[in-house]
Amino acid sequence: MADETDAFDLPPAEGPGLFGEAPPQPAAASPYRVLARKYRPTTFDALVGQDVLVRILRQAFALDRIAHAFMLTGVRGVGKTTTARIIARALNCIGADGTGGPTPDPCGVCANCTAILADRHPDVIEMDAASRTGVDDVREIIEATRFRPMQARTKVFIVDEVHMLSRNAFNALLKTLEEPPPHVKFVFATTEIRKVPVTVLSRCQRFDLRRVPVSILIAQYEKVARSEGIQVEPEALAAIARAADGSVRDGLSLLDQAIAQSDGRQVTAQAVADMLGAADRGLIFDLFEAAMRGQVATMLGITEQFHALGADLGVVLGDLMELTHTISRLKAIPTLKQSQELPELERTRGAALADALPVPALGRAWQVLLKGIGEVEGAPDRRAAAEMLLIRLCYLADLPPPAELVRRLQAAPAESGGPVLPQGPTGGARAVAGGGAVSLALPETPPAPSLPASFRDVLALAAAEREPLLHGHLLHSVHLVRYAPPVIELRPEPDAPRDLAASLAALLSRATATRWTIALSQEAGEPTIAAQGQAADEARRREAALHPLVQAVLDAFPGARIEAVHDPNTDAYGLPLVMETELISLPPDDGMENDA
Repeated sequence: MADETDAFDLPPAEGPGLFGEAPPQPAAASPYRVLARKYRPTTFDALVGQDVLVRILRQAFALDRIAHAFMLTGVRGVGKTTTARIIARALNCIGADGTGGPTPDPCGVCANCTAILADRHPDVIEMDAASRTGVDDVREIIEATRFRPMQARTKVFIVDEVHMLSRNAFNALLKTLEEPPPHVKFVFATTEIRKVPVTVLSRCQRFDLRRVPVSILIAQYEKVARSEGIQVEPEALAAIARAADGSVRDGLSLLDQAIAQSDGRQVTAQAVADMLGAADRGLIFDLFEAAMRGQVATMLGITEQFHALGADLGVVLGDLMELTHTISRLKAIPTLKQSQELPELERTRGAALADALPVPALGRAWQVLLKGIGEVEGAPDRRAAAEMLLIRLCYLADLPPPAELVRRLQAAPAESGGPVLPQGPTGGARAVAGGGAVSLALPETPPAPSLPASFRDVLALAAAEREPLLHGHLLHSVHLVRYAPPVIELRPEPDAPRDLAASLAALLSRATATRWTIALSQEAGEPTIAAQGQAADEARRREAALHPLVQAVLDAFPGARIEAVHDPNTDAYGLPLVMETELISLPPDDGMENDA
């Protein structure tokens, strides 16, 4: 028989119970804690990917050589604030029996440890410098350092984002930071170490917290998912770890989001790909391929898809630029194709594009995007500007470099009626003049290149052939004794490289199709080209200073001076354009020459 009281709704119990005890209360549901807070490390051993930091701090505690100030720097989410709190607990732990001293392995159960873990310890003061940047805020810290700890062994001040402090605030902190009381420790954290004055850095022990590798992040997130009773596909874990970009906290937030959008039991790789926008990434690859193939219509169709999805074409161009950089890296470092640091899409489609595209094409694409993105930002119609930039990229991406174009023109057969010009995206010739294609007729054998008329022409040839080191030594470290093509007699300076003559002979022989002889001499010879240019410049300055108009200007403006004198009749070295060179016949070989 059912209890008769089941038919009645009894009022809730109020006041004390029958024997004076409080009435039973329903258990309140504990609020949900995000994974980044729930799995925040509480010991040095739990810190992920910071082995160097942990080893140094452990040794410092073991030797009782604990600095009075620490500067922790690194990107977001790598554990700076967490490390600061662990240091505070390590300094103030008294052990389960209440008799312990500073230790790198805080017990986690003593009064100090539990209070610090709960963010309610009166002697561990945290300040966010992003919101408290002034001198008055720092003075509060300075004033607090004068009093001994109320409960702990050491008073610890943790200042997050310390680079946000004003200059006057930093200056106010310097004296206390240099000679703090023995019961005070400072722990600073920053993501912008370069904004912290060197006067502050010199008073702290600096620790650079590193980005956590993808492999370590995958293992950490797998452990967290297992603790939460969630199955996550390995591809999903890898995608989250790569998207975290070395930040443990960012990855945990992404894992939290992935679990929330799943059924609560399993997270699939496809769900994570949709969450991270990997489908849009595939469209970026499609857009890049269309531009590299010169397919204008296809490319504009893809931009229309991005527009329909609500994407900002300026952001799309930035993604294209980042993809160009990734493919260039894959081209330069083939082993990256097997690296787990890159997403699957980059390791498959990106590797295929790296194999198919030459470096000059990637370089031109980078330059077009680099310059064009700035134009798009300042354009009144961003979409139109972005599409014009992509059309330009279509027409320029597969254009051969100038050297290759010259080789093609020179190698074109005479019977074909002229060279075959590179085709554009529409199938027509790129070179157009007056509305029609340019027709070039080249001799079957190109004329032999002429020999440089002067030593200065030799320097100009070295610059044109992209030999900057050789050009610099010829400019500053070589004295011309005789110039009689194809023979040159030189006296190099002691600091000139020993293979200078051989390098010069090889360059001239390659550029002029003529064998050259570079002889080394002990004669004084002419001043270096650089010295000649400097002397000519000083002469022009003296001549200009004597001009009545210049003198009048100098008199009218005290302190004014002649900065430079520009003469249109001088070359790049500051010497007259016309120079008569006497060709001298040299004696027979004396054994001090380099042939090529």
